[in-house]
Amino acid sequence: MDSELEALNKNRTWTIVDFPSNVKPIGNKWAFMVNHRGDGTIEMYKARLFAKGFNHIDGLDFFDTFSLVAKLTTIRTLPATVAINYWFMHQLDVNNSFLHGEL
Repeated sequence: MDSELEALNKNRTWTIVDFPSNVKPIGNKWAFMVNHRGDGTIEMYKARLFAKGFNHIDGLDFFDTFSLVAKLTTIRTLPATVAINYWFMHQLDVNNSFLHGEL
């Protein structure tokens, strides 16, 4: 949890502000996961902080929505291009995903 909060603060994900008394803040929720190795031993523990988006009101809390997913054809194109050109491809685990963050 500490590393997740540290990464969110480092990326300047939010700014703490005072809000009007007639506004109810959007809550959040922690999600905890355990990654296992192939032999069943624990590799790492992960914690993610999510906003409770189901409480948002369209036109009041947000005006636009965005979908940050890749199409399956795009995902298949990358390994195919790597294989055709005899390139090397490496996998990495991003500790904190943030739209405007630097890897």
